[in-house]
Formats: sequence, C-alpha cells, structure tokens
Amino acid sequence: MSLAALIATQRVDYGIPHAVSCRALGVSQAWLYKWRHGDRSVRRKRRAALVALIAYLFKVHHGGYGSPRITADLQAMGWRVSANTVARLMAEQGLAARRKRKRRGTTRQNRSARTAPDALKRDFRPPARPDARWVGDLTEIPTDEGKLHLAAILDLHGRRCVGFAMGIHHDTALARAALCMAIAVRGGSVAGVVFHSDQGSEYTGRIFTQACRGAGVTQSMGRTGSALDNAVAESFNATLEWELLRQRRFATR
Repeated sequence: MSLAALIATQRVDYGIPHAVSCRALGVSQAWLYKWRHGDRSVRRKRRAALVALIAYLFKVHHGGYGSPRITADLQAMGWRVSANTVARLMAEQGLAARRKRKRRGTTRQNRSARTAPDALKRDFRPPARPDARWVGDLTEIPTDEGKLHLAAILDLHGRRCVGFAMGIHHDTALARAALCMAIAVRGGSVAGVVFHSDQGSEYTGRIFTQACRGAGVTQSMGRTGSALDNAVAESFNATLEWELLRQRRFATR
C-alpha cells in the first residue's frame, strides 16, 4: 500500500485527521491532496510534454541519438533543459542509443607520393570566416550492386558539406570531383583555403595536387594511421554510416 493510500485509510477507519496523519508520517498535506486529485500543475504538464517529445526524437533518429544529441535538438527547439534531465527521462522510458561500431578505414596510402605538412595539428575550431579551412575524406556506401564510394569536403567554419562526389572507383579523380564541386559552390574562387586530409593516395596523387595548385588551395595532411588528425571528416563519415547506412539498404548504386 502506498503512503498516500495509508493516510486515506487512517482517515476512513480511525477518524484520524489528514493533518495529524501527514505530520506523523513526515509528509505535507499539499502532497497528499496532489496525490488524491491528480497533479494538474504547469510543471507536470511540461514534464509530460518533454517525455513525449524525447520519445518522438528518439524514434525519428532511429534510436541512434543519446541524451547529449537529443538535448541539443530540444535546445534548438527552444526548450530549456539539461542533458542530465534528458538522460534521466530517457532512462525512465528505457531509451538507450545503440553503440557505434568502429568504422573501418578506407585509406590507401601511396608511400612514393609527395605529402604535405599538417597545418591544422588537430585544431578544428571554427575559423572566423568561411573558406579558410576545409577537411575531406572518403568512405564506402554498400549497395546490392556493389560498393559506391563517397568523397566529401566540409568547411570548418560551419561544418557544412560544401562539396561531394560519388563513384564506383576509389581514386584521385573522385577526390578531385568533390574539390571541383566545393570550388563551384563557393563561387569559383577559393584561393587561400587550406584543405586538410589524410595521406591517402586519393589526395597525394598528381591529379588532385594539380587541381589544388590551380585553385590556390594549400594542402595539409595528418599523420599516417592517425584518425584523430582528421577527426572532423572521420566523424562526418561515422555519423553518415550510423544514422543512414545502418538503417537502410540501397538496391542500386
């Protein structure tokens, strides 16, 4: 029997006033009346709406978002709520994001090609203006017809994907196609931008390096085998795989 039910029983069976019973058991009368009549407060209504919205966002993102990202979504919608509150409400509903698997790298290194120094040194803070620092990487998209390769370029200023290209071949021509799209999207003139990548053969190959030189783009490269040296681009591909590729299968390229 709940504490509130016990107090009500004492009033009925023994004629003990609610005030006396509440005082003896260490609870307030307001708490008892709230239990008897239901909590119609604004706070309770807000909590109910928040619980429902959290469940909706979790479903929309196919169970891939944990409390930090759902909190960010809620705050973007105007809710004043902390990550701890969201985590608690998710736990009460049994909502737990699936853990990501480690992404398999697709870098193919050409040890004889010329590499570029690391101009970023893991400093991925947003620059003050667009087209100051770009990052790029390649990833695979499985289909029933075989693999499709994606090359993407992000501007660190706003983390926007400014250029991408898809193709059957994982090569320097694909990387150059993504670069050409980014240059076109930014108006055709991007002289001075620093493009950061890994040391994959797609970025050290002659076709790509010539395209960078012709556009006035300075290349920058992280160390071999260090994913953290290109963390933003790696994170973009991991998010793409987690939020899209694990949820559906493409029949054709």
